[in-house]
Amino acid sequence: MRKIFELYAPCHFGLEAVLKKEIIDIGYDITKVEDGRVYFEGDDEAVARANMWLRTTERVMINVAQFRATSFSELFDSVADIPWEEYIPVDGKFWVSKATSVKSKLFSPSDIQSIVKKAIVERLKRIYKKDWFEETGAEYPLRVSINKDIVTVGLDTTGVSLHKRGYRTMTAKAPITETLAAALIMLTPWKKNRILIDPFCGSGTFVIEAAMMAANIAPGLKRGFLSCKWSNLISKEVWDNTYEEAREMVDIDTNVDIQGYDIDKSIVEAARSNATRAGVIDMLHLQCRDVASLSHPKKYGFIITNPPYGERLEEKENLPAIYKALGERYANLDSWSLYLITSYDDACKYIGREPDKNRKIYNGMLQTRFYQYMGPRPPKKTK
Repeated sequence: MRKIFELYAPCHFGLEAVLKKEIIDIGYDITKVEDGRVYFEGDDEAVARANMWLRTTERVMINVAQFRATSFSELFDSVADIPWEEYIPVDGKFWVSKATSVKSKLFSPSDIQSIVKKAIVERLKRIYKKDWFEETGAEYPLRVSINKDIVTVGLDTTGVSLHKRGYRTMTAKAPITETLAAALIMLTPWKKNRILIDPFCGSGTFVIEAAMMAANIAPGLKRGFLSCKWSNLISKEVWDNTYEEAREMVDIDTNVDIQGYDIDKSIVEAARSNATRAGVIDMLHLQCRDVASLSHPKKYGFIITNPPYGERLEEKENLPAIYKALGERYANLDSWSLYLITSYDDACKYIGREPDKNRKIYNGMLQTRFYQYMGPRPPKKTK
């Protein structure tokens, strides 16, 4: 009988519903949702498929244990009681890659890391009858988070963050991560049969992510994962089947109208290179072009973009003209919708009207707003 894991996936605060829908769409049951984290159940195949298909999370974790601890002795004893031999083989390399603590009595990350590592070693010494572990095998990094004295011990199945799709080697000054870009696209009603333009495309993240969605290209198809080497938990056959499934589901010939513009020619070239590596260059129209020339003859399109927000004083001086131009060009489009993420406080002032919706989203440590100006929906087709 295949082992069932409780898994969890972290996400940007406020985007839990997007990730939850993604997990349900690939076939797994949600067990609970917390701020910045969605839990679900699945077997070894679920670990592989979640890593392969989830676009809006940074990693997929096995929820090894949760318990209460208010002292380091409690932490040690509870960790030592976990059946680590079910997860880590005798030659496995294991360490606590990250520890965090919020509103808890145990608050020192370095001490938490040290105590957890020591407790695991003591458990495995007793089980494997060894006094020393070479740790020359596959890697099993752990993450420990403590929130209000509740400890969550997670085993990282991913390794390098899932936002590293493998296509982006060149970036603009203020790049948006691939996972956040995908989540923001999913917050909109955009579908592949609708026009999409990013007039500040930078290195192409929004348009590339949209094209990958349209072509059903799995975000993990061109990369590997730490758990690919976990032969004790996930067989090579499971991984082979997961990659084969992802390759078979690609539909690169789908018809789309996705355009990306940027005023910087070198950045547009970087976007082209990234799109080529992502396998979607033939689906995109990328051009060196100022936002002031933005236009399209058709109705019901979408603008989804991350405009400049002014990192330096001289850049801030240009922002009113940039946002005003965007607002003017948007006003001239017929029944379009505009979605932009920015930290520029006066964005709405220069767009020309207040947004229909807006939400606070952190892009890394930067607090931003996702403004939504929603145009009318196209009329339903009559038979």
